[in-house]
Amino acid sequence: MGLAQYSDGGIFAPRKIAAALSTTSEEVARTAGLGRDAVQRKDRLRSDRTQRRLREMVEVLNKVEPRFGSGLIAYAWYRSEPLAGFAGQTAMQLVRGGRAEDVLDYIDAVDAGVHA
Repeated sequence: MGLAQYSDGGIFAPRKIAAALSTTSEEVARTAGLGRDAVQRKDRLRSDRTQRRLREMVEVLNKVEPRFGSGLIAYAWYRSEPLAGFAGQTAMQLVRGGRAEDVLDYIDAVDAGVHA
């Protein structure tokens, strides 16, 4: 999943992310920890907070997609698989809580063989 396929006019476009993941823009907003207005109102869509959350979600998905062989399976993992060492929280819950960097570090550690 290349980042360019998710953008429109230099910003992350929730409708393009949703199309790639076979879901809705509203669901993309929810899984990124955003309200529905954040993806429906142009001023909110362009806000730093909205764009940061969408970018973080896409970064996590891009990082794990090669492992699963599919963006859809990576998205299912993101939403439902508890991560070791994070009290049973999923990547989605951590990203929604502003901890995307912790998720990316966890994935790097797993790839390096630190976590199994």
